[in-house]
Amino acid sequence: MKREDMLARLMAQENADGGDLITLRAIVEEASELGAARMLARMGLSDDGASDDLSELRELLRAWRDAKRSMWKAVIDWAVRAGLAAVLVGIAMRSGAGELLK
Repeated sequence: MKREDMLARLMAQENADGGDLITLRAIVEEASELGAARMLARMGLSDDGASDDLSELRELLRAWRDAKRSMWKAVIDWAVRAGLAAVLVGIAMRSGAGELLK
């Protein structure tokens, strides 16, 4: 039985019975499952390979974040090295080592 049919039957039962709590809960459950299934279908995630696709996307996102983190570490490392090299050059120039190069 299709979810749409089940929801329609529950709604008809609700109208006929005057509405008890069990029927209302069943309507909410069927409507939410139907809505979730429609949303997954619209996103293209309703097939059997959807869980594999999501796993691959998570791995790709994790790899992207790791690469970004590594890139920032490398940039900071090079900036610190360049700063230290500039300090050493400055110290060498002040101490007169620049005269040796002339």
